[in-house]
Amino acid sequence: MITTVLAFLVTLGVLIVIHEWGHYQVARWCGVKVLRFSVGFGRVVWRRQATPDSTEFVVSALPLGGYVKMLDEREGSVLPQQRNQAFNRKSLLQRTAIVSAGPVANLLLAVLLYAVAHWIGVDEPKAVLSAPAAGSLAERAGLRSGDWVRAWSSDTAQWHDVQSLAELRWQVTQAVLQGEPLSLTVSDAAGHGSRQLTLELNRIDSQEVDAGLMQRVGLGAPYSEAVLGEVKADGPADKAGLKSGDRVLRVDGAPIGDAQQLRERIRRLAADGTAAPMVWQVERAGVTRELPVSPRVFSDGNQRIGRIDAFVGRTPEMVTVQKGPLDGLVQGVARTGEVALLTLRMLGRMLIGQASLKNLSGPLTIADYAGQSVQLGLAYYLGFLALVSVSLGVLNLLPLPLLDGGHLMYYLFEAVTGRPVSDLWLKWLQRGGALIMLLLMSLALSNDVARLLGLH
Repeated sequence: MITTVLAFLVTLGVLIVIHEWGHYQVARWCGVKVLRFSVGFGRVVWRRQATPDSTEFVVSALPLGGYVKMLDEREGSVLPQQRNQAFNRKSLLQRTAIVSAGPVANLLLAVLLYAVAHWIGVDEPKAVLSAPAAGSLAERAGLRSGDWVRAWSSDTAQWHDVQSLAELRWQVTQAVLQGEPLSLTVSDAAGHGSRQLTLELNRIDSQEVDAGLMQRVGLGAPYSEAVLGEVKADGPADKAGLKSGDRVLRVDGAPIGDAQQLRERIRRLAADGTAAPMVWQVERAGVTRELPVSPRVFSDGNQRIGRIDAFVGRTPEMVTVQKGPLDGLVQGVARTGEVALLTLRMLGRMLIGQASLKNLSGPLTIADYAGQSVQLGLAYYLGFLALVSVSLGVLNLLPLPLLDGGHLMYYLFEAVTGRPVSDLWLKWLQRGGALIMLLLMSLALSNDVARLLGLH
């Protein structure tokens, strides 16, 4: 819990400071006097100001944002000798640059973070697949347990190597959003028997791009052998005589190809909600034997599943994904662009009803993911931080009042008409923008709570 809270606060602090620093730095370059640089809103808990005439730096109680307050004749009286330092006196181009600088700073930070993560390198599961779900796209395409995905292509003309399962899942998500099939080159786990097949991802509605997408496609957990790990004392597995190291060959006569298949068989309940007894065929020290196993029923949120109180499967084979200095930077730019386009595409689809509003996340989800990524390692956390930074940059460029994109729309109007938006229109637009932001924040928070309660 403490790790999650600290990771969340660090995430917010870094992203807010970088965003506001963008506004602050470009404002100074343009000769605008910056009165206050605030991280957070509300009551000031820390303050520093070198001289009475310099910028006041503060940290406020509510850390969900920040602001840079500049000298502006529309917000208060300005001394005659300081009017040339007022924001409203600057040219349209300068004002546009100052407002754009915050989101741009977030996008540049994402490039750097993605690059550093690639330079450090991350250990990810190799793109060796467990058995696809029955009837799924992956099964119909011909994927089998133990298949190693070596390359992907969107047109079968240009092929790209697949370095990890995470990369494969990313390409699958992109293909679903674009409504395109994805061609794959696969072999067995040892690299033999290469063949090509096609996932007809164009058959999946883009509204289904959510946390359960990979399960619907049929790409579940990475391949892991159906071998038992630690067996809990007095649990169903222990009572059945199962031991750590047992390799499960069959359950009720059906062959078991991997740990994912075995877990699904264990979880499955009878129609009346009871866990039916099973007959397992296992191999132990070269000897095959059959053992009756009776899973117990366990409540997992709103679901009731079977459990045997034993760890099923071995750690999947991992690969280290690492780039050199130039390649890492190129990958940072590419991934930032891909995530930005994906974010815009998802927002657009949610706006027109082609994607579920359940995809909108708030601070609770961000905090949860921040804590998880920190526990996985520095490179994972930097990747998460980059993802949120891209999202923050893109969201701030949306043409909504109160956001940077809303101010840019005002400046576009001024550039086209030759006059600024009237004070009356500004007042009503700001009120409308505040209402929209309140609704979005409420929706995001309700989605967070629903996820925590297992309702999404």
